[in-house]
Amino acid sequence: MANDTFDQTMMFQAKTEDELATSDILRTVYEALKEKGYNPINQLVGYLLSGDPAYITSHKNARSLIRRLERDDLLEELVRFYLESHDEEKSQ
Repeated sequence: MANDTFDQTMMFQAKTEDELATSDILRTVYEALKEKGYNPINQLVGYLLSGDPAYITSHKNARSLIRRLERDDLLEELVRFYLESHDEEKSQ
């Protein structure tokens, strides 16, 4: 009998931009803004407050990436990271 392994179709799943973690997208956007000479913190705050993607450069596809995230999810991630990192500092 033939080996059943060769009769099966293998699935390959590459990591797409849709599967990028929020932190990965934020880092990419931060670096893109920095490389273009912008103050990344100010630009990100402007985007978060206004929702206007014009605050984010298109360099490194940053504008497209940041728009894949809901602003409330991004804010939630930032607050969670801030609070968790400060909780760790207090326990040390």
